[in-house]
Amino acid sequence: MKRARIIYNPTSGREIFRRHLPEVLMKLEQAGYETSCHATTCAGDASVAAASAAERGFDLIIASGGDGTLNEVVNGLAEKPNRPRLGLIPTGTTNDFARALHIPRDIEDALDIIIKGDTIPVDVGRMNDKYFINIAGGGRITELTYEVPSKLKTVLGQLAYYLKGIEMLPSFKPTNVRIEYDGKVFEGEVMLFLIGLTNSVGGFEKLAPDSSINDGLFTLMFLKKTNMAETIRVISLALRGEHLHDPHLEYVKANHIKVTSQDTVQLNLDGEFGGLLPAEFQNLYRHLNVCAPLDKLRKEDRVDADHNVVLKNSLIDEEDEIRSDQ
Repeated sequence: MKRARIIYNPTSGREIFRRHLPEVLMKLEQAGYETSCHATTCAGDASVAAASAAERGFDLIIASGGDGTLNEVVNGLAEKPNRPRLGLIPTGTTNDFARALHIPRDIEDALDIIIKGDTIPVDVGRMNDKYFINIAGGGRITELTYEVPSKLKTVLGQLAYYLKGIEMLPSFKPTNVRIEYDGKVFEGEVMLFLIGLTNSVGGFEKLAPDSSINDGLFTLMFLKKTNMAETIRVISLALRGEHLHDPHLEYVKANHIKVTSQDTVQLNLDGEFGGLLPAEFQNLYRHLNVCAPLDKLRKEDRVDADHNVVLKNSLIDEEDEIRSDQ
């Protein structure tokens, strides 16, 4: 029998997943999975649980929670030689990565995608000794996501971020940085920089319209020094996907990026505090296989049919081999 490990944040989404857990376990059993659960208890706990599940040879890990829970699971898996398939049941506030893969918020619908078993290879970002699966960034505006109190996110949802953003606007100031990317260099003041793996950042689904989750490249964006009015204007353009040709914005693709600064600059990794500059970013090409609705993916995120057939057959062969050894 195949083995699945559920790692979930019990407080995410007003504890909605905990209430649905009996039905989730029943459906997984009917699909042929022997399933066990781990409810996270503190920061970093999901990473430890994911690493342990990989070492114990689980076939599937299901992460349920928000972007922070997913980030911890990715950090637990990223350095393991044998990385199980990853399924997502999004119950957080933003769920950027799940949104990029068109994984629904409805628990039953998300579980059906996992049980169906179709997977897509996805790139993973490495920043110094940490990992991310959606976005990294720096600059005062990027601190927004982890400065919003958890209770406020639970009550107000996405609105909490907008309200906090308005509150923080007067403190948005430029930072002097040096950005090296694939042999090119930018030196100067920026309002923020973003290093993305998907098209969905903070609920902005048009921020990186030509990004791909599995092409081995980051989308690098940085907003050069502007006044507050110009910053607000560019943000409003980004909401409509009309920002790419703005003269204040640089938008490029790169595999390897290094950012340094004489200033103290906090980093954001998948919506959580990620440390301080300096930082070096490397794209790990197709490092994880994630359950996804293949027919709903953007064309930029799809892989050729041969890859999926080979991937699915190799997973079946691995499972047969494991069962024969037991």
